[in-house]
Amino acid sequence: MRQLHDSWKPILSPEFKAPYFLALKDFVLKEYNTHPCHPPQNQVFKAFTACPLEGLKVVIIGQDPYHGPGQANGLAFSVTNGITHPPSLVNIFKELQSDLALSYPKNGDLTPWANQGVLLLNATLTVRSGQAGSHQNQGWEQFTDTVIQKISTTTTNTIFMLWGGFARKKSKLIDSTKHLILESGHPSPLSANRGYWFGNQHFSKANTYLESNGYKPINWKL
Repeated sequence: MRQLHDSWKPILSPEFKAPYFLALKDFVLKEYNTHPCHPPQNQVFKAFTACPLEGLKVVIIGQDPYHGPGQANGLAFSVTNGITHPPSLVNIFKELQSDLALSYPKNGDLTPWANQGVLLLNATLTVRSGQAGSHQNQGWEQFTDTVIQKISTTTTNTIFMLWGGFARKKSKLIDSTKHLILESGHPSPLSANRGYWFGNQHFSKANTYLESNGYKPINWKL
């Protein structure tokens, strides 16, 4: 369960020894042994392997992994290449088109973003197939809240993109005096079609902030 880049280990290793995480580990292993679950076990911590802490620039917070077969690949909102884009990802890409005048991506795998310093973090890192929210309230939220808090305290000028009510509640974990918090509605059709998502320009705002602080912008093109 502990595939992550070495740069994360000093701040996250204590969590792996905590009683809540040991109980979580037992729960997750039992679930994977008795039910189809997502993402594949070797991708549960992909957010932390693809995006080293030392190069972190942006944190995008999701809630649950996709629960359909073959969709989840360990990165929030991302799907394995060749998989039909879920509605939220479609709307993310539409905003990307509008904000940065980019063509709509064919590939829904967001690993290239992660490799540039975008942590695509779901609050819950696993799910039983076909059952949204089935692994919530087992300890994952405590772990990922700790991740957000540690990022807030150990880094500066990090951009947090909080999409939707669930993610926006995480703002209390972030020091807004040293980081940029961008908030909007969720990219799901229910929120986006009510006017709470499109036009937020988070991708261009992030790059403007990075450049103004002397960092290389993210190439959001896929």
